[in-house]
Amino acid sequence: MRMIEQIGHQMEAAFGRAPSAWPPQHLSLGLQGGGSFGAFTSGVLDRLLEEPDIRFDTISGASAGAINAVLLAAGLAEGGREAAREKLKRFWRRLSHTAALVPFGSNTGLMSGAASGTLSFWTRLVSPYQYNPFDLNPLRTILNEEIDFEKLRRTKPIGLLIAATRVRDGRARIFSNDEINADTVLASTSLPLLHHAVTIDNEAYWDGGYSANPPLHELVMASETPDILIVQITPMQRAATPTTSQEIIRRLDQITFNASLVAESDRLAQHADFYRGIFGRLSRDGRKWRRLSLHRIAAEEEVDGLAEASASNLDWRFLTDLRRHGRSAAETWLTRGGAEAADAESTRPMKNCVAT
Repeated sequence: MRMIEQIGHQMEAAFGRAPSAWPPQHLSLGLQGGGSFGAFTSGVLDRLLEEPDIRFDTISGASAGAINAVLLAAGLAEGGREAAREKLKRFWRRLSHTAALVPFGSNTGLMSGAASGTLSFWTRLVSPYQYNPFDLNPLRTILNEEIDFEKLRRTKPIGLLIAATRVRDGRARIFSNDEINADTVLASTSLPLLHHAVTIDNEAYWDGGYSANPPLHELVMASETPDILIVQITPMQRAATPTTSQEIIRRLDQITFNASLVAESDRLAQHADFYRGIFGRLSRDGRKWRRLSLHRIAAEEEVDGLAEASASNLDWRFLTDLRRHGRSAAETWLTRGGAEAADAESTRPMKNCVAT
């Protein structure tokens, strides 16, 4: 059985209730990281922001998911939905432009497609502390120019949970609203073969995708709404066995970046099973878990050949295509989800989860 289908079946077996109204008017989001594939998520968010009746509660994210989450929140803080849509679009355009100008797309964290193979080779021979001793990172400049972090922390338009991986012990640290700044976002995107570790409170951090991609348990506990949409951008499946060095490295990265999602899905399923039992019904958190509905949009179900594509490709045509697919996937979710929920309520007493 395909791994992505297994996660869907876990959701169906373990979570929530079929909503009476569609789309949910109060929604939390879990945004997975996956390099330039984050442009797909920007398209999903762009379409959701067109729905005036959908309010966002809490957003968790790692790596590119963290960037998209913070951009959306900053746009809402600075000018509302249209400002958020424009900020997301402008950021990805600027990132693509910067990667095209800098040799090897250096240290944008997401290299241009033409350069990714060459830089991937050299990063296995020398570390970023050698080829980039001054830790130059154009992403920091873009983030500071696009996001008013002080205003974001002060206004808190939505809840934010940003994951980074602590180098010392490999555990996730989740940064919340009052801690969000350029350093925490950069920590969440810090790939160890491309960047210096980001030091926060005397601790070194790497990309959050290694430990919580995205944080789910924390998202459930922080969220006031039972409806949580997970946007998964790193492919689970690859049909052919990789044989070249670059293909093998790409597949290992995909497996690594999905490992925490699989583990957290199992963990949520176990919690849901417990809270449906008699002891769980006596728990203070029981009602939250019994009402939980997890929804899912997966990029690999929308974009042909995504598993063979490079998550470091920042070519603007590639990003535009991903964004278009993201908008289309969100449109399908908004329309198909309501039809499936209505059918669920009309044909059986209660489906345990709307996993769309």
